[in-house]
Amino acid sequence: MPELSRADHTTSPPAIHIPDDYNAAFDLIDRNLRAGRADRTAFIDDAGQHTYGALADRVQRAAGAMSGLGLRMEDRVLVCLLDGIDFPTVFLGCVHAGIVPIVTNTLLTTADYEYMLRDSRARALVVSAALLPQFAPLLGSLPFLEHVIVAGDAPAGTRALGTLLAAATPYGAPAPTRADDICFWGYSSGSTGAPKGTLHVHSSLIQTAELYARPILGIREDDVVFSAAKLFFAYGFGNGMVFPLAVGATAVLMAERPTPAAVFQRLRDHQPTIFYGVPTLFAAMLASPDLPRRDEVRLRVATSAGEALPEELGRRFGEQYGIDVLDGIGSTEMLHIFLSNRPGDVRYGTTGRPVPGYEVRLVDDTGKEVPDGEQGELQVRGPTTAQGYWNKRAKTRATFLGEWMRSGDKYRRDPDGRYVYGGRSDDMLKVSGIYVSPVEVEAALVTHPAVLEAAVIGRADSDALVKPKAFVVLKSGHAPSEGLAAELKQHVKDRLAPYKYPRWIDFVAELPKTATGKIQRFRLRALDDAS
Repeated sequence: MPELSRADHTTSPPAIHIPDDYNAAFDLIDRNLRAGRADRTAFIDDAGQHTYGALADRVQRAAGAMSGLGLRMEDRVLVCLLDGIDFPTVFLGCVHAGIVPIVTNTLLTTADYEYMLRDSRARALVVSAALLPQFAPLLGSLPFLEHVIVAGDAPAGTRALGTLLAAATPYGAPAPTRADDICFWGYSSGSTGAPKGTLHVHSSLIQTAELYARPILGIREDDVVFSAAKLFFAYGFGNGMVFPLAVGATAVLMAERPTPAAVFQRLRDHQPTIFYGVPTLFAAMLASPDLPRRDEVRLRVATSAGEALPEELGRRFGEQYGIDVLDGIGSTEMLHIFLSNRPGDVRYGTTGRPVPGYEVRLVDDTGKEVPDGEQGELQVRGPTTAQGYWNKRAKTRATFLGEWMRSGDKYRRDPDGRYVYGGRSDDMLKVSGIYVSPVEVEAALVTHPAVLEAAVIGRADSDALVKPKAFVVLKSGHAPSEGLAAELKQHVKDRLAPYKYPRWIDFVAELPKTATGKIQRFRLRALDDAS
């Protein structure tokens, strides 16, 4: 058996020992069994409660089932599962067997999934039954995909996950993986909208827990945690799975969309002590007439990430429950939060200070560090940096600069060392915590027969949260109208993930362009600011 990781929290940053022979899934499960937590609840999902002992058995069976299908170390499995016990079961089962799971956004389109399956050459797909229709047109046409495993009702030509687990022989000792072996992938959107397979190693999972979750968040064994951000997000992945497993806490998982009503139900029914949200959700919760009273919940801290938390939102939510809301920033490339506010030391409107174990710097266009008060591109280095992007050498070299990773975010540092968000370095937008490419939305708009050209920028709504706004040039014979604007919004929704549609549409006679024909989005942003 590989030695488990261990951490010395008397040092700053914590001294974390991870042996060369190391399997992340074995560590996260076995540490709880050795601590006597087999009967303690690990997860609460829509189907009920699941103990650490039951989870260990499911993980062993998942590893055995994948191996029984002929999958071997370093083979890849695309995982597109709604939040529930099947997600940690399949993810950790793959990792235990040395197989590489690819964590996938459940909100994407058939075209997105086809790209990922072809790009990754995944030999197996594990998908929730509710999401199978998005994959159905692809089945039988992908050269590398051999097995389709369905969590729930499995139609002909697929395998039922439940049946496979019940019949599987437990795997036994973990696969002989190394700390620097690839553990899993997460796809991250690029400036052109083409996803990038981001490669993370075994040692990174526990590092996020020991560097952020324990010392910054203060997570404990007696915590019940609930992440509205889903497990397929790097943010939600740590919140709802890695962090609670690292300390023996209990995590609440929810399959449905995180509407205020759904979130309120979990806050009331399961009484979580830690809540992980995103600014868009905090705004919707505060606007709801059914917002729980302070005495109806048991929260002791909340976190926000995915997009910058407006100062007023953070303050209002914190005052509602008498807690700190810890705004932070992380990324798929860094796996979780590396810059954060701290309990008892929150300044709303800032992203706080670097998490111990990580270093950040702000640089200008020449790579020179900028002084306090001046805006620069945020770069970060730390032990959880991804190995790179799959089959995207040029993008890897442009993003990972030796030990440093370019975040693509603009920040300034205050004299007291706190960092203040200033926007994106490129034209990418963060909508509800998910990157949206303007180019992708523009491409969808111009497929409408009335649209000649389109350009998309980000615009802050009444809660200071960024949403897409489109400027549209119509073809001759078509006139602007509210009806056409609504039709264009639905047109985008029908072709892309729904959160990508433009919330506002302005019809214009022409788009500002450079001499070489490139759209000048900065001029559109200035026009929007002036309106």
